Amino acid sequence: MPRITPLFHLSLLALAVSPVFAGDALELPEVTVTAKGYQASKLETAGASVVLEPTQRLPGDNVGALMRGQPGLAVQSDGAWGQNPVLRGQRLESIVLQVDGNRLNSAQPQGAIASLADLGLLERVEVIKGPSSVLHGSGALGGVVNMLTPEPTFDHAGELNGRVGLGLSSVDEGLQGAALLETGNQRHGLVLGGAAKRVHDYEGADGEVDNTGYESRSMLFKYAYSLGEYGHLHLNLQQHKDEDVWFPGSTKPAPAAVLGNLTIHSPNTERTLYAAGYEGEVGSGTLSVDLYQQEVYREIRAYSSGLDRNQVWNDVTFTTRGVRSTYRLPLGEAHLLSVGVDQWRMTGDPARYQFAGPSQNIQRNDPFSDGQIDSAGVFIQDDMQFGRLNVQAGARWDRVKGDADSKGSGASRTTKGLSNSDSNLSWSLGAIYNLQPLLNPYLSFGRAYRAPDMRERFEDATRGDGYFHQGNPQLKPEQATSLELGLKGNDGRSSYQLAAYYSRIDDYIAGRVTGQTNAQGLPIKRTENLDKVIIQGTEGQFAHPVGVVTLDGSFTWLEGDNRQDDEPLYRMPPPELTLGIGQPRALGFSWHSQVRAVKNQDRVATRFSNGTENDTAGFVTVDASLGWGFSAIAGMQNLDLGLTLRNLLDKGYHEHLTEGISGWEIQSPGRNVALTLRGEF
Repeated sequence: MPRITPLFHLSLLALAVSPVFAGDALELPEVTVTAKGYQASKLETAGASVVLEPTQRLPGDNVGALMRGQPGLAVQSDGAWGQNPVLRGQRLESIVLQVDGNRLNSAQPQGAIASLADLGLLERVEVIKGPSSVLHGSGALGGVVNMLTPEPTFDHAGELNGRVGLGLSSVDEGLQGAALLETGNQRHGLVLGGAAKRVHDYEGADGEVDNTGYESRSMLFKYAYSLGEYGHLHLNLQQHKDEDVWFPGSTKPAPAAVLGNLTIHSPNTERTLYAAGYEGEVGSGTLSVDLYQQEVYREIRAYSSGLDRNQVWNDVTFTTRGVRSTYRLPLGEAHLLSVGVDQWRMTGDPARYQFAGPSQNIQRNDPFSDGQIDSAGVFIQDDMQFGRLNVQAGARWDRVKGDADSKGSGASRTTKGLSNSDSNLSWSLGAIYNLQPLLNPYLSFGRAYRAPDMRERFEDATRGDGYFHQGNPQLKPEQATSLELGLKGNDGRSSYQLAAYYSRIDDYIAGRVTGQTNAQGLPIKRTENLDKVIIQGTEGQFAHPVGVVTLDGSFTWLEGDNRQDDEPLYRMPPPELTLGIGQPRALGFSWHSQVRAVKNQDRVATRFSNGTENDTAGFVTVDASLGWGFSAIAGMQNLDLGLTLRNLLDKGYHEHLTEGISGWEIQSPGRNVALTLRGEF
């Protein structure tokens, strides 16, 4: 039987979703600031993107929950809190995570970095799919996730505006509250925000899932000072704190029977951001300069069920300090030239202790010491307008260096051969033709890269997956060459987006199960470069009004192949389809229902994983929501009351990317009834 190619899928969907729509559906978000580095229409951008607005969040949700069911997106999870985004089959290491454009990625050994932001304080989440190294540097092989909070403005005339939200959910007895205040005048702009959440262990279809509850608090302070015709200064201070977070997907039998099972948990996790910058007109162009420091502090523990205590404990802070400057210069009416420099440094020095030996003495067992990664890059990008044709071309040169004082501990500790530097050239070329609002074909072609992160380079330690991981300081950077063809449109009533893509990644970095064990009897997983992998797929979404209701849907199909081992690439998301119908949210009654169907994943890696990746069954879930929008009431400009039912049929299932012992992966939440109240004033 001939192989069905991504281009065939694209052609078929282009015929099925003919751009001859009518009606009065709500207009979907059309602008991003992440794709081009400045505010730009999606219909003028040659690439696929998703703008997620957290208006449908539930009390226990985090950023990962927003991505589930979206085209080309998936979630790798090891608990209710630990949900990391996966873009077109590429996981956290190959995605640049940002908060307000400031790099967040850090070498965390367990849990989800994307969970270190409260949805109640976010304005939107912009997801750029596909290689994005020209603007965002190392790590943007799979794309960019930018979590954006409201920006202060100078148009409040001294008035106080804002929004509040409250939520209750049944599946985890969750309670969440958030408030944002905005004010300002011609000279000053201010945004203040606070949020808090408490969720208990949630109920799966077959009973309570232990260790899935947690608490969080978040604060936001943003200030802008206008310099008049000379631009403005801005300040951004944020703190997010999570307490009593457990990762039940990490639970594994300990090598010593007396220890029982070991489960990773974090009594305290904190993210702190300090950022300041300037933006204004300089000469004929616009100059922006931003400086930031983002810290992620983690208390990481391995709890022994046999001894009822923490067997391992580790306190670590990963700090990223960076500066980025961009100058955008219009050249006539056809060109917008952007040139810039981008430099950052990430440091980490984990202090790891454990009980060891027959006498169970406390021993220091650091996976590495004084790790550091330095990245410096320069880039240039030209956005060109030739009538209806938009062309974007860019190039970037980076130098990334990694080093540490030592790697491993005890007899295996080494201080030699830890320094490694690489220079990388990335480039991109894209074009989109605006034939009409509902017919905009595009093409994107480029090369991106990812330098190995701190953990992949230096960490020699046992992780929550039950393996002893061996880092490799001399890893080569991944290099990806990608091609994407797409079609999209939005006329303010109907919208759609289709894409087919092909990506070849050379020197793909992954941890191979070796079949060997260390001195403590733990199986070894060694980080190495694979010769070549191929990831290809198609995806699409649409929203189309039919009378008073709107039909919507999305699909994702992708495959990954490990050419070195001649087998499917390890841990790829399965194909899925969503279909929905509803009445758009407005003043008065609104409703929406959706079916999500996920195919079984039987394309699994056996050689590379040494038989540790197994098939996952497919599943179907049904969600529904009801809402009522009020006009001005109780001092509010508007007020929305919502009732949401998730997993309405109480389906027992788990996603393929859920962590856990094969056959015992943690179950997804069961039926959930949630009540939300949101208002603006």
